Order: sequence, then C-alpha cells, then structure tokens
Amino acid sequence: MKKTLTLFFAIFSIAFSTNAQSFTDDFESYTAGSLLAQSSTTWATWSGAGGGGADDAPVTNTLAHSGSNSLFLSSTVAAGGPDDIVLPFGSVFSNGSFEFECWMNVQTGKLAYFNYQASTTVGQIWSMDIFFEANGDLKFQNSGALMMQTTYPQGQWFLFKMMANLNNSSWNIFIDGAAAGAFQNPVFNVASINFYPIQNSAFYIDDVSFNYTPYTLPNLNAAVMNLNIQDGLASQSRFPTVTIRNLGTTAINAFDLTTNYNGSANTQSFTGVNYASGSVNTVSLTQSITLTGGIIDANLIVSNVNGNLNDDDINDDTALVTVTAVVPAPGKLVVGEEATGTWCQWCPRGAVFMDMMAEKYAGFFAGVAVHNNDPMEDSAYDASIGDFIGGYPSALVDRLPEIDPSELEQSFLSRIVIAPKVFLTNGATYNAATRQLKVSIKADWQSAVAGANFKLACVLSEDSVHGTGSGWSQSNAYAGGGSGVMGGFELLPSTVPASQMNYNHVGRFIFPSWDGAAAYSGAINAGDIVTNNFTFYLPSGWNENQIHIIGMVIENTNIIDNASHTSIDEAVANGFIPGTDLGGIGTEISMINSSNGISMYPNPATDQTFINLNLKSNTAVTLSVYNITGSLLQVKNYGNLNGAAILPVNSSLLAQGVYLIEINLNGNKQVLKLVKE
Repeated sequence: MKKTLTLFFAIFSIAFSTNAQSFTDDFESYTAGSLLAQSSTTWATWSGAGGGGADDAPVTNTLAHSGSNSLFLSSTVAAGGPDDIVLPFGSVFSNGSFEFECWMNVQTGKLAYFNYQASTTVGQIWSMDIFFEANGDLKFQNSGALMMQTTYPQGQWFLFKMMANLNNSSWNIFIDGAAAGAFQNPVFNVASINFYPIQNSAFYIDDVSFNYTPYTLPNLNAAVMNLNIQDGLASQSRFPTVTIRNLGTTAINAFDLTTNYNGSANTQSFTGVNYASGSVNTVSLTQSITLTGGIIDANLIVSNVNGNLNDDDINDDTALVTVTAVVPAPGKLVVGEEATGTWCQWCPRGAVFMDMMAEKYAGFFAGVAVHNNDPMEDSAYDASIGDFIGGYPSALVDRLPEIDPSELEQSFLSRIVIAPKVFLTNGATYNAATRQLKVSIKADWQSAVAGANFKLACVLSEDSVHGTGSGWSQSNAYAGGGSGVMGGFELLPSTVPASQMNYNHVGRFIFPSWDGAAAYSGAINAGDIVTNNFTFYLPSGWNENQIHIIGMVIENTNIIDNASHTSIDEAVANGFIPGTDLGGIGTEISMINSSNGISMYPNPATDQTFINLNLKSNTAVTLSVYNITGSLLQVKNYGNLNGAAILPVNSSLLAQGVYLIEINLNGNKQVLKLVKE
C-alpha cells in the first residue's frame, strides 16, 4: 500500500551542506555506435570488466530526446540482457538530498527496468527495483514488496524524476513534472543505478542527471525515518513500529514518541537507550491501535530527546503515513494456493509471503502450499494447479488468474470485501487411536443459487512439516542478500539444509478433486443449510496438532466463493454434524498393518498401477475406479483377502487426468487419487 510522507524537501534543505555532487550526460560526446562504458570515464557495466564486454551497450543516433544521441537498451536473449549498464555515484549516499532524472522512451508493448544498488560493489544489496510494465504500469518494489504504483506514457519521450530525502528514505516521483506519488523505502543507501533490459524490454534513455547534497549533522538530532502501521482490516489491532535514526553528533539516551490516529493520541517514553551517532534503531510501541475502515492519516512526533523539548533539527521530528483498512464482508474467508517446490530457488519468496498473510490476516485467510516434485507433493493437487500457472513460484487467490506470491495481499484485499453466497462451518470428530478424522462442512446459504453449479472440496494442510534425506533441503536464490531481504532467507545458504527447514501450509489432500464434488444438487434457496461429511485417516507421519481443515465452495466460474479454515481441535469444538457422506481418503488402521498400510505405485501411471495391501485378517475387498465427476469406470470384487496382496489397475484405457481408486474393506471405503499421464 502507498504511504505518503510529509518531510518536504523545501523545508529539509536548510540543513544541507554545500558539498554537493552532480552528474549529467546527454550522450552527445560519444560517437554513435561506440560502447558506452568503454567510451566513458563514469559509466560502467555490471560485470565490472571496464567496458567493451558483452554487457556494454552502444550509443545510438536512431532516436533522441535532445541532440542526436541516446542510449538504447533491449533484451536479445530470453532471460534478459546482455546489456547491463551501471551509473556509479562515486560513493554511498546515506543522508541528505538526492535527485535523479532522465528522459525515457519505452517502446509500445515493451518493458523497461532499472534498480538502485546500495553498495559500491554491485550485486550485494538492492536498494529498490523500478519496473515499467508493458501495459503502462510503473511499479516501485523492495525485495519483491510493492511500495508504490502509478502509470507512465508508452511510445513517447517522458521526463522521469525521483527526489529523495535520504535522512528518512522518503521518495517522491514525478512524471513530466507532475507529482505521481511518494513512498518510503526501507533501504536508505544508494550507490549506483543499474539499467538492465529484462525479458521483452526495449527502451531509450537520454539527458541523464543526478544531484546529491549531503547533510551536516547538528549536535542533537533524533530523526524519524519511518512510522510503520500495517494496513489491514477494520477492527484488527496493530502495534506500530518506528525507526529512529541518530542524525546528530551526540548519542541519544532518551526520547518520547507520540502517535495520533483516528482522533486518539498515545505517548510512550523510552529511556536507558544508547543510540550512537549515525545509528538506525527500530522500536516497537506497546500500545496498539484499532484499525478503522477507510484511508486515515496517522502521524508520529519524537520529542523530549535527552530531556530537551526540541532537538537541533525539528524538520525531521515528524512522520505522517496513510493507513488503509478495508471492511471485510461478513463471513468471508479468502483462499491462497501457492505452487512451490523445494527444488525451486525463488520459492522461499512464496513461503515468506504465505506466512505473512497467515499471521497478518489470521481468521480471514487460508493458505495452501501445493508442492511439486518433492517429498510433500500431493500428485493430484499438483497436477491440477499446474494447469493454471506458468511457473514457480506462483499463486492463485480464490482461483483468480495467476499472480506472483508477493502480490497475495493486494489480491486478498480485493476479494475479502466481496460478500459470499454461503457461510461455511467446519465440525469434526477425531479418534487418536485409529487416526480417523470425520469432517462435517455446514453450508449456510446466504443467496439462492443453481445448486448443481456449485461444488465442495475439502483440503487438509499441515504446518511445521520437516524431514530428512533427498528433497527436503530448500534451494535458495536469496542467499547472501544479493537479491534483497527475504524474510531471513538472505542469511541462509543457497541450499538450506533440511534440518533448518519447517514447511507451512503444506497441501496434504484435496478431496475429491480440484473441481470439488457436486454437493449442492438442485436449487438452493437463501436460508438453506446443507451439511456434507468426509472421512480421512491420517498417516502416522502427520502431526494432527498441525493439521488444518479447509472447506471450499467453488462457483460454476471455477472461482472460490467462500471457504472455512480451522484446526482439528477447533473443528471438534464446533461439533460434528451428520450429513451427506462424500467419501474420504487415507488408511484404516484397524484393518491394515500400520507398518505397510495401503500404497499405490507407480503414480502417476501410464499403462498400469498396483495397489499394495497388507491386511491383518480376512477382509472382503472390492476395488472400483471412478473418474473425477464420480462416474464408475471399473470394478472388481476380490472376495476375502488376508496378509499381503497386490491388486493391479489397468490404466492403459484411461485418458489423461485424475481418477479416484476406491478400496472397499468390509464396507469401509478408502480412496486414493491416481494421475494418468
């Protein structure tokens, strides 16, 4: 969400020193066709080869804003690049005022991209990323998190300008001289700009310049860098955090912080601290605020610094943010399904944002991590979500079109306000000895619908899943911090050992299928209550204390209308309600030797798969094969079996897709999912 800062540059500039630095280049001093970094004493390339390498870019006279020359950057390989041009600032700018501007021309239907580096050595810390999208959107991100979004004109020259107060890392954006927005960046250092044509990029830059004026530290100055109050939902409580920077020469040992939000003011005193000159310190307030629906200003004032009513620079003692809270639709819960895998080096991003959503929107958000090609994969769930994504990591919110996991919150906020047609309540009984979980999902219909077009699916997810051996270690592209901060993964190695990993929201089962069961036949009227039951047998390796039950009602448009989300204990406390039995999945412990149970291999299958049984006693066994809509395709009665048995299933005649293998043991039905390739 965009947050608007109030430290204005006109006021702030009075404390700047006169030791300014500036740079400008209109590319007219170069010969068209010459390589920029090779020809310049300032420009460089990402590789640091001194110019002339594969990542150097030629000056062009094809199109220019002024004069004859400009720089054209385009991606000529699938992954982006090879052009990779860097404009070093000569040092790290960490306080004072900084301005950058250039004229840009992004070709119609193409993209542009550049980033700020926070260290003089490129590739260590990204300060921010700026994306000029092919649809005209302009996004400012830090470590994948959106800080601000606006628009820009495509297919024409426009003036792009950024003005920063680096004392509190507040940035203002201008397009063709008009204010386009403001944001606060958590990284306040800038050392260079990197122009890199990502995939499908084609853009010109001309008349590039920057100006920097450092700040002269007074004797005593506590500067408010950041007031952070998380946006959210009306009625949620938030504990503000504040970043205080000592921009004086004297150590800070005491101060007061006063927050004002929605007509209420709270003051908290901090004593016994020792903030050295230049240090950046984050403090958490112990007095919460309750969010109110709408966009409401909140401000913060630092005062009484070291016992003085005012410090030596009052211009940076105040911060103002806008806090956005939306009013959720009654009874609405949003589902986020993330496509992930331990082999996927960028998938830690999905884990971080899924955990953030679960914590920030507890009771309003249900997350499912659908694993691919690792020990946590549920083959049917994985195969189904694979039809809706283009790569990893990806996410679906209420089964709307694919997004990046970093966009979960924006999509969630657009869905949580939509009134659902049905309210869902989970009930359950659980037998710890047999590990039988019986689930009831009560649907309390708020609107009339054509019931045959609405379906019900039940998902079991598990938190804190871990293991040893192949496939349990997490690949990690964020190692070393070169790709930014990512929830602590930047501090972990490129392959995080299994012993350090706990995986949350793991999708264990989806039953009966991705599309759900036709649980609501006939016309449904407002006020109708329909209850359906599922029976699961939890494998011995699962922790029932970490299992969550998620019910999903899926519309005829394949969008999730509403959902339910509880732990087993919460569902048991709600009480089990008998209803229409929709089946289940798992292993009946009382009939099966727990050391072997029921297994199916291979899965996915092509011509044939086999069901392995290890029965404790004589058991009447029938095997049936159903398609995903519930139509019976094959059935075989094996009579009474005892001990180990292998039951073949002919899959050669089945079309590609997901099938249900029902195993009837003395009238107790267990269901396995088969994926036919």
